[in-house]
Amino acid sequence: MSAIKENWLDLEYRPALPANKEMGIGIIGAGEIVDACHLPAYQMGGLRVVGIYDVNTERAEKLAAKFGIPKVYKELDELLADPEVRIADLAIPAKIQPEIAERAAAAGKHILCQKPLAESYPEAVRMQRACERYGVKGAVNQQMRWSPSIRASHTIIQRGWLGELLQASIQVNVKQDFANWGWLREMPTLEFMYHSIHYMDAIRFLFGTPEYVYADGARFPGQRTIGETRTLLHIKFAGEGRGIIHDNHNHIADEDDWYATYRFEGTEGIIKGTNGSLYNYPVGREDTLSFFTKAIHEDYWFTPKLHGKWFPHAFMGTMGELMRAVEEEREAENSVADNLKTMQMVFGAYLSMKENRPVTLQEIADNV
Repeated sequence: MSAIKENWLDLEYRPALPANKEMGIGIIGAGEIVDACHLPAYQMGGLRVVGIYDVNTERAEKLAAKFGIPKVYKELDELLADPEVRIADLAIPAKIQPEIAERAAAAGKHILCQKPLAESYPEAVRMQRACERYGVKGAVNQQMRWSPSIRASHTIIQRGWLGELLQASIQVNVKQDFANWGWLREMPTLEFMYHSIHYMDAIRFLFGTPEYVYADGARFPGQRTIGETRTLLHIKFAGEGRGIIHDNHNHIADEDDWYATYRFEGTEGIIKGTNGSLYNYPVGREDTLSFFTKAIHEDYWFTPKLHGKWFPHAFMGTMGELMRAVEEEREAENSVADNLKTMQMVFGAYLSMKENRPVTLQEIADNV
């Protein structure tokens, strides 16, 4: 009993970093997410960024000055030809990512891709095949796997403390105007593709790959974007496991009534808590987590204190895992090949919305 109690104190949720932190990173893209998350996380982790490129050189120069990056490349080919760059960190829109990823792989660079991988499933597969063809490691920036609450939940589940997994639920009800990002205003595939993709990947990370999804999506009267901003996704796993993601970005009340919660249930225990990054956005707060398990105590809820946030701390996890995969000559946990299954969920959700029916992941996988 005492050994178990000591064990629950360490839920092993902090991102693991490589032994060799000098592996050179070249960043492609100098947008808001790089400024707010990529570069702060790499500084926290002691990782070495050797250079940055953006089509807007002035924007790249500003970030280089702010974060002490020694090189600003005038052309993408300069970054890809730099022998100091071993990993290309792609922080670019899905529309152009397949082409850039293929060029980086052909130059022998390992790649950390942005999510979503691509705007179509065949293009996502094209990226995975490029990694295989050129013998490089490819990973995807699905950082929520390394947010403190999801990583800690993974530890609890892997220790068997929930027993047979039965129900995964993520519910979000906040005010977030996607129109603040101009390039999202005309995006027909919006909420599932650019937000709930995180929850799909996190649930798949915890519960495994599902059999099918059944989705619905809607707009909010007067919204400035053309894509869906309110979504509901039912997830069917093999056996008795089920999942649900409910997401609304149009909350009409004040922030005191916002919520971003998760709950994972099994035959032997329950985990529940909050995704702190969506409270007081974009500043956010730390995640919360509570759990009980019959393996330790029949009716006591443990509430460990979690440190760090999804943004920016979890970004150490995605890059750190890719670097460790390079060091250890293995596939990354967040590999491009693995992420194809998350993309099957995303594109399955849109086909489900269109045809109002359950869609198996295999249907999407066959569409190449």
